[in-house]
Amino acid sequence: MGRQRDVAILFAMRGLRLFGYGALAVVIALYLVEIGLDPGQIGLLLALTLAGDAVVSLLLTTHADRIGRKTTLLIGAALMVLGGLVFAATGQFAVLLAAAIVAVLSPTGNEVGPFLAVEQAALSQVVSGKRRTTVFAWYQLVGAMATAVGALAAGVVAQVLVDGGWAAAEAYRAVIVGYALVGIGIGALAAVLSREVEPATPAQEASVRNRLGLTRSQRVVAELSALFALDAFGGGFVVQSIVALWFGLRWDVEPAVLGAIFFGANALSGLSGLVAARLAARFGLIRTMVGTHLPSNVLLILVPLMPTLELAIAVLLARFAISQMDVPTRQSYTMAVVDPDERSAAAGITGIARTAGAAAGTALAAPLVAAPLLGGGLPFVLAGSLKIAYDLTLWYRFRSRPATDAGEPEQSRG
Repeated sequence: MGRQRDVAILFAMRGLRLFGYGALAVVIALYLVEIGLDPGQIGLLLALTLAGDAVVSLLLTTHADRIGRKTTLLIGAALMVLGGLVFAATGQFAVLLAAAIVAVLSPTGNEVGPFLAVEQAALSQVVSGKRRTTVFAWYQLVGAMATAVGALAAGVVAQVLVDGGWAAAEAYRAVIVGYALVGIGIGALAAVLSREVEPATPAQEASVRNRLGLTRSQRVVAELSALFALDAFGGGFVVQSIVALWFGLRWDVEPAVLGAIFFGANALSGLSGLVAARLAARFGLIRTMVGTHLPSNVLLILVPLMPTLELAIAVLLARFAISQMDVPTRQSYTMAVVDPDERSAAAGITGIARTAGAAAGTALAAPLVAAPLLGGGLPFVLAGSLKIAYDLTLWYRFRSRPATDAGEPEQSRG
């Protein structure tokens, strides 16, 4: 019963957090435009936000199994509150830069900070290996649906406030304050987790060899981290805030419509995770990851080539319907190929690699969206091409290494 309660709390934390992330991603770039930042400053700020998240995650997740997973989650919640309050309180670029580096903010609509890694490790602690991919698929669905609802809510709230006479900057600021309140709620949930989520045996003391929380799994985590960074570098060109900015500049789309677009996109991506669990049970984790990710990246390249807004939205939604099938399978695979007492560190390091890669891509994306080439759509082409390179390399390197405790079919092991 205690373990089921912890699973429910972890799922609730995921849902509440991704609601906040989805809401923030719709308005953050638009808010920065309204308070007077230029595209170069916006790109730098968003990139440093992700880079700062990566540093914070590295410090916290690599020590989470020693200082406590529950404690780590509480610290992360406090940093969410800090980020929301500072961004809402000031438009000073230097102050925003400082907050971006140390706080936890998500301009992507996706996971940042220490939460995902610690929650993955905690869930792996309280569910069996055979159930892990399915649990992660539902975990992905909860997050995606919450992101979708958060995006829709942010768009509607901002539109209602603007229509009611609020300045656009003030309407967006109200959503950012809501993000800080979400951080308070996450902290309250983390506070009631039980000790069941902690490692069964304490992690080793830090040393030169395992200062990042890894010993036996260093090589495989290093390879996966490099590949995930490449994938995220491509994804950094099309994070949700950048896509929202592109639709706003290219098609003059209003906030409520943006919210509806991302509601549909995130809902489809979440539902696809359940399909991914079934495919992984039949074909294996790596085959599912690559086989669903490749066509989604072709669709991504096609988005800016569409001649009308309606077609661009349709292709984007089709892309999201299959693009996130690799998420629960990727997470499950990472947990399966490392030892239990290294899971927080492994998830944290691979997650940090993704965040760092995304930061680099995002720094380049904002100026490209404002450029005339392909109607500002060059980020979509770059993103799809880099992600295809990731898919092919991942298949080459890991197709013969099965996840031994994830219930993979025999035909996938070879």
